[in-house]
Amino acid sequence: MPSAAAPSGGAPSAGGGESGSDRVARRDDAVRAAVEHGLLGPEAPIIALLDVPGIKASVAELRAAFDAVTAPGTPVLHAFAVKATPLVPVLRLLHEHGIGAEVASPGELALARAAGVPPSETVLDSPAKTIAELREALALGIAVNADNPQELDRIDGLIGDLPGGPSGGPAGSSHPGSPRSPIGIRVNPQVGGGSIEALSTATATSKFGVALRDEGAREWIVQAYADRPWLTRLHAHTGSQGIPLSLMARGIAETYALAEEINRRVGRQQIDTLDIGGGLPVNFGSDVTTPTYAQYARLLAEAVPGLFDGRYGLVTEFGRSLLAKHGTVVARVEYTKSAGGRPVAVTHAGVQIATRTVYAPGAWPLRIAAYDTKGQPKAGPDVVQDIAGPACFAGDLLAEGRALPLLEQGDYAAALDTGAYYFAHHYAYNSLARPGVYGFASVEGGNGDGGRSTDVRFAVVREPQGVEEIVAESGGARPTALTAL
Repeated sequence: MPSAAAPSGGAPSAGGGESGSDRVARRDDAVRAAVEHGLLGPEAPIIALLDVPGIKASVAELRAAFDAVTAPGTPVLHAFAVKATPLVPVLRLLHEHGIGAEVASPGELALARAAGVPPSETVLDSPAKTIAELREALALGIAVNADNPQELDRIDGLIGDLPGGPSGGPAGSSHPGSPRSPIGIRVNPQVGGGSIEALSTATATSKFGVALRDEGAREWIVQAYADRPWLTRLHAHTGSQGIPLSLMARGIAETYALAEEINRRVGRQQIDTLDIGGGLPVNFGSDVTTPTYAQYARLLAEAVPGLFDGRYGLVTEFGRSLLAKHGTVVARVEYTKSAGGRPVAVTHAGVQIATRTVYAPGAWPLRIAAYDTKGQPKAGPDVVQDIAGPACFAGDLLAEGRALPLLEQGDYAAALDTGAYYFAHHYAYNSLARPGVYGFASVEGGNGDGGRSTDVRFAVVREPQGVEEIVAESGGARPTALTAL
């Protein structure tokens, strides 16, 4: 697995890695440059920006955090949760810096393969895998985490159909008759939920995994491993945003204890890898990165020391925490008005790119930064105002009653920390177009007067969607399809 280079530039933050001020400076430079280069303006009123140096720094911090607590030589795969930012250039960037892919659908697997992520660094998770999905994964040698007993039965049948199946197994198999793919079972440790119910995956009634505390479940799991020497992994994921680190650690401790019990009862080190999921929450309240990967890894080392002693390989599945703080959506203020005495800035960013924020603002508030018509940070006293989106319903608000320098027509509102689960998850309300996505990096150079200046280079990650694409996706090639019935 390739190693990630250490990030260059910027003082480290208290939790390790670069400081939030480094990211702010790069973001400000990028917004200004986007306006100057014409990527953002009256004809391109919304764009998404990805901070490439920031992404690289987060990858380096993740790898360093686990390297610091893991026994030398331990196999560790950090697999990015593709659902967080399903963009091929992002997956390729992560892969080239040592990060694999965790996929949960045929589409996500196709994206990972298009990015060049090899099967050996890919993990398939999903509660609803079809026979075709499982067959493809097993044929390619992709790791699979079975979600439930019925899926495991389905895998049994598919393994029997593979070349060199249970009668002998392929060359290099860990066990006689084993498939090429590493296979495990996902368990739900049922340790409780966090502050966002929809993202709590270890509650008593979560839809994911085998519910470990249900009657008979633990014995079934042990027997499943005893009957299948090729089951060599165990997987759990407690949740993500809104889950406290202590609860995440408790879920992993329960999973580790189960692995120890299974290996003891079957009389061999059959489980050789633990997939501990991802889920590190993101601080959406400021530019500070907290918690950090280093803090989390140290907590796990204290709570579950055997996890890192070299007897188990490790897989992680972080997503939001790798990308969120390195993405910004910038939208032009098309109009300003006043309603009930409160100023309202009507922008081009709303429910189509911030669906969770618009429909559940209490759980998913976003910080907003104000920029002037030239893309410079806006100055002036704070004024309580609403930041509205373009969709035709009253609740389409990025922020309500937010204190910011007063936004005026032609200014820009930037939704911060949107690198994951925002602009890559378009919601086509009002047939609003998907924004263009651009990666950026700052380049220091001379300004001709003996001083230094900062230039910004952009790369197109995804072209802005045109109206012709919207028509095509909406059945434009078949206008008379229904009239003929």
